[in-house]
Amino acid sequence: MLFHFRQFLLRGAVACTVVAVIAVTHSSAQQPAFDILIRNGRIVDGTGNPWYLDDVAVKNGKIVAIGHLNGATATRTIDASGLVVAPGFIDLHTHTELLGNPSAQSKVREGVTLDLMGEGGSVAPRDPNGAGRAGRGGRGAGQTWTNFTEYFALLEKQGISMNIASYVGASTIRGMVMGYDDGPASPAQMVRMKELMTQSMREGAFGLSTQFESGGPTHPDEIIELAKIAGQYDGIYGSHIGSEGFQQEKEIAFVVRVAREANVPAHIFHFKIRAEENWGTIGNYIAQIEEARSEGLEVTANEYPYTAMFHGWGAFFPVWARQGGQFAERLKDPAIRQKIHDDPDFKLWSKEHGGWDGIVMARANTPANKKYEGKSVSEIAKMRGDADPAMTCINLMAEEGGGISGVFHTMSEADVQKIMKLPWVSVASDGSAIDLMADGVPHPRNYSTNPRVLGHYVRDEKVITLEDAVRKMTSLPAQMIGLSDRGQVHEGFAADVVLFDPVKVRETNSFEQPKSYPEGIPYVMVNGVLVIDKGQHTGATPGQVIRGRGYKKQL
Repeated sequence: MLFHFRQFLLRGAVACTVVAVIAVTHSSAQQPAFDILIRNGRIVDGTGNPWYLDDVAVKNGKIVAIGHLNGATATRTIDASGLVVAPGFIDLHTHTELLGNPSAQSKVREGVTLDLMGEGGSVAPRDPNGAGRAGRGGRGAGQTWTNFTEYFALLEKQGISMNIASYVGASTIRGMVMGYDDGPASPAQMVRMKELMTQSMREGAFGLSTQFESGGPTHPDEIIELAKIAGQYDGIYGSHIGSEGFQQEKEIAFVVRVAREANVPAHIFHFKIRAEENWGTIGNYIAQIEEARSEGLEVTANEYPYTAMFHGWGAFFPVWARQGGQFAERLKDPAIRQKIHDDPDFKLWSKEHGGWDGIVMARANTPANKKYEGKSVSEIAKMRGDADPAMTCINLMAEEGGGISGVFHTMSEADVQKIMKLPWVSVASDGSAIDLMADGVPHPRNYSTNPRVLGHYVRDEKVITLEDAVRKMTSLPAQMIGLSDRGQVHEGFAADVVLFDPVKVRETNSFEQPKSYPEGIPYVMVNGVLVIDKGQHTGATPGQVIRGRGYKKQL
């Protein structure tokens, strides 16, 4: 922190040097000194330090000068009077895939300049012939890449409007080696999984990610062995824990175990407590994490600023019904549907997801069920004349082949605010880069995670300060994954910069009407190029693939 204060105190001297350079430039009648010059902005540098008024100069994709740059010339000058100048926002928990989606509309319009994808499952490694269990292919599923090197090359050839990075998913690695076999790996299979993990880290993955069912992973020792490799390559371990409710203590204990035994930083995705009867107990889990941190274990978390979550309805169905890739087939059997209905896990997990009044259909696949999008299970049951909402849910899943996505209203506002104040919790969306034509009724976080924090929680509710909110979106996530040249408005750093109006920035959407872009973010710069200019997407694709510290150039 002293370094940053030192830069702050010396910025006048820097400005003098820059002016001298500009004078020489003018005398030789050369091109303008800078590509972009941002004048009169309120700089919130990302470190948590107080804001200050100054100019920022950008050239060749870098921030090259900060100070009172009087007399400086630039190809483009932006008057940032009344605006905050901040580092581009870094989202450590996303499902973004940019093949076929280069503009990343919803992300860059809310100030995000870097997404880290690959929660649980990842785009690589993969078998283009379909052998093994599929990972995440998204819009690029028709492509033939087999590893991160090939996938990243496709992104770079296509062009992208934002920066992208990735975890490697433990489920993807396991699926490549074992398909749908849920048993323990043999020694030979474990060797192969470790080879794929090593290869992925060398190709630029930032670490290992897992997504497991309630209670923890089925084969914990396998996860620890893969996490050790992530640690050897200066990577991290990211964990989407299972219930985030009735069994959260056990699940956090496993995350702490990985941090300890694998000697790797551990990061918990969307830290929360769900199910109304659990509200107010979040302090128990905060204490559990802070105890690990006091031990010297680097355990951190992220949070999205909403009281509802989003994923497939299948997540609260019994594990036995989903194993082996036969979920859709099993749902066709009336006897199996009744067995699911009577299963204690189904009753518990559906309650944990908000109950039939809180579980909402976001996206259906069949035209016949599209009319239920945006409705809760209870509402759908009434529309269908069903007396038992639980069976309504199961029958809908059978009709949709197990593929319904949903919004789940299951957290409390008080818990959201309490988590937001923690210094080791960053802001992240668990969303994707999508546009206004996205199918169904998506979660509003896909469009407005950061503007909601800046507008609702900073300006309106005053839960945290502006400087701390920006820190949680920039330098904190950069620190968590080991980025040394992004996440701050700092000379020599990449020119990922967002300009927003602290008075006007806000979300414009809701759970009922989620598909709209935020207001109050007129400029977003990615690697020194304006992608959002006066509130409009320029079509520019200056984004880069950002590779982890284990990256080794492939020969």
